Amino acid sequence: SFITKIRDEKIIFQLSVTSRKETSTKQFENINYQNFSFTDNHFDKNLIYSLESANCILISIPPQGGQDIVIKNFKEKLAYLKSKWITYLSATSVYGNHDGNWVDEKSDTNPTSTTGKDRLKAEHEWIKLYEKYDLPIQIFRLSGIYSGQYNVLSRLKSGQANIINKKNHFFSRIHVDDIGNVLFKSLKNLKKGEIYNISDDKPSSNEEVIMHGVKLLGIKKPQSLDIDDIQNQMLKNFYKDSKKVSNKKMKNFFKLNLKFPTYKEGLNYINNNSF
Repeated sequence: SFITKIRDEKIIFQLSVTSRKETSTKQFENINYQNFSFTDNHFDKNLIYSLESANCILISIPPQGGQDIVIKNFKEKLAYLKSKWITYLSATSVYGNHDGNWVDEKSDTNPTSTTGKDRLKAEHEWIKLYEKYDLPIQIFRLSGIYSGQYNVLSRLKSGQANIINKKNHFFSRIHVDDIGNVLFKSLKNLKKGEIYNISDDKPSSNEEVIMHGVKLLGIKKPQSLDIDDIQNQMLKNFYKDSKKVSNKKMKNFFKLNLKFPTYKEGLNYINNNSF
C-alpha cells in the first residue's frame, strides 16, 4: 500500500527489499525491485551498498530470538547512513494489559508477551541510535492490521472466526491502506526520535467486530469460546491484554484523515469490493 501510494503520486524511486529467499530481481504491480537475501545470521553483501545509498529505510522485520536483526547485523553501518527517513514498525503489544483503559504514547509499557517484550527492547535500541548519532528515526506502533485479504470476513466465511468470551476486552486495529497513507505523509513530515500509535478511531471488542461481519455476510453467529479453550498460544496471549489505543498524536501531527476511521467503514468497503 505504501509503495503503491508512492508510485501513484508519480514519485520516481528505486526499491530494494529483503526476504529469507535467495537474492533476485522481482516485480510488484509493474514496479521492478531488488530482493536481497537476509536472515538472522546471513545476508547478501550487496545489501550494504543498497543501505548506504538509501534515502529512506523502512524496517518491518520483527525481532528474531529476542534481537532486532537489522541492528545486530548493521549497527556500525547505521551510524554513518545518509538516510533522511528511517521508520521502525513496532506494535501496540508493548503496552501490555491496561484493563480496557485508554493508552497513548506516554502510557506505561508493561508487555505481557514475549513478542511485546522483544518489540519494546528493539524500540529502545532504535531510540538509542537516534540519541547517539542524531539519526532521522521514528517509531510506529501498529495496532492489529487488517486488509482486503486478511480480515474477519474471510475468517467468518472459512469458519475460522469465534467469539471469545471475555468481559471488558478491547483492542484496536488499523487498515493497511491507512498505514500506507501515514507512512507516505511522514516522508515530508518527520520529527526525529518520536513514537506514534497507528490505530483507527474505535477500539472494540472481538464480539462487536464479528457481529458486524455476521450482519454484512448474512450468516449465523459463530460459536463462542472461553479464553482457556483457545489452542493457539499467540492468540491466547493476545486476549490477556485489553486496552484502547489513542491515535490523537498521529492524527494531529500528520494532519491525517483516516480512509477507514472504524472497523465498520473498513469491513463495509472490503465486503463491497473483495467478495
